[in-house]
Amino acid sequence: MKFSKLSQLVLVSAIGLVVATLLTACNLVTVDYVFVAASAGTSAGSAGQIYAYAVDAESGAIRSAIPVVSSGGTNPVAMATTSDYDNLYVANQGSNTVVHFAIADNGTLTKQDSITLSTPPVSLAVNAANTYLYVVSYLPSSTTNSATLTEYALSNGAIGSPVETVDLSLNCVGRSLAYYPGDSIVPTDVTVLANNNAVYVAAYDQSAYNVSGGSTTSNANPGWLFGLAVGSGGALSPAAKNCANTAATYQSYDVYEAGVKPSALASDPTNRFVYVTDYASDGLIGYTVLSSGTLNFMVNGPFRTGNEPTALIIDPRGLYIYVANSLDDTVSAYTITLSTGTPSSVVNISGSGVNSTDTDPVSIVVEPSLGRFVYTANRLGDSISGFKLDPDTGALSATQATPYPINGAYPAAVIAVPHGNHATQSVAP
Repeated sequence: MKFSKLSQLVLVSAIGLVVATLLTACNLVTVDYVFVAASAGTSAGSAGQIYAYAVDAESGAIRSAIPVVSSGGTNPVAMATTSDYDNLYVANQGSNTVVHFAIADNGTLTKQDSITLSTPPVSLAVNAANTYLYVVSYLPSSTTNSATLTEYALSNGAIGSPVETVDLSLNCVGRSLAYYPGDSIVPTDVTVLANNNAVYVAAYDQSAYNVSGGSTTSNANPGWLFGLAVGSGGALSPAAKNCANTAATYQSYDVYEAGVKPSALASDPTNRFVYVTDYASDGLIGYTVLSSGTLNFMVNGPFRTGNEPTALIIDPRGLYIYVANSLDDTVSAYTITLSTGTPSSVVNISGSGVNSTDTDPVSIVVEPSLGRFVYTANRLGDSISGFKLDPDTGALSATQATPYPINGAYPAAVIAVPHGNHATQSVAP
């Protein structure tokens, strides 16, 4: 069959249009970058690595898009970003360092500066004003209490000198608590209110938690939440005072009971609620935040989670809570009752409350651009699990091709940043 020149031109144009349509349909639009901190090998001294993945706007599937960079130390355990997503901080527990990276619009990380601590870092947080970096550290082998919260000044992302260092102990605290010199406080997480006015640290008393170890001077309450107001110039209060039980001077704070072994901590974007997971009791504990920054228990809690909850995150709109359960290999989803802060369990589209991950999820994040995808770092699975978030109900469903393997070992922290100038979700409540 022969075609006229006009027919040939029409046919070629039609074929070109079909090809262009197919190419457009296959075009992947990146809305976020997901960063995962892990070890490069299985040995304790393996160098830390940061792996970067691009998030597809349509499916939530992730793909490697940026070269792997060193975390600047060994055994990275935590990450935090500034609220403008221009800076990333990585805590390397094996080398007692916190390393600062600049984040380019294409997700590329460039090392800027670092600090070396006297004890291994446990957790990090940056206030929303990007003026202070909070580092919780602890030396497990120490015979004396060595749990500390250190506040560092930030200037255009660069880590400056310490503004304040607070010893976290029950040696001398406010309210009706007494002097317990034998208690050994193990910190687990730190969070800052979105209004920058208060910082909270979750911790447990090892001498009370390990009751089978013999006699203890503990007051027999294992889990605690330390609360400090942030004043002018970053001052943390209440200020130091003299204990009635000893001649020594210790810093005083508001201290709240927090279950048996609090493992993770988060505050909502409206400064009204704080939540902590209890690893030992398989629960989620909620607090309402008063105007002074002090906390009140939610009287209808604690709320049931999966087994051994290790991490939690609140979505950018402040509507949903997601908890990673390390023993179950699941994520629990909850809606937040905006008037009271009460979390209510959410089932997925299959009618189940179980959202399966790979083995041992230890960190969780909701991507900030769309607020539509949730990711977990799975320590023993050496992988990332992904979920689609239904913005109307909070229900989760698995993303395409999840879980996603990583080349490193023991991923410990996951965080996400918007791609370039992509807008982030605003607070709805």
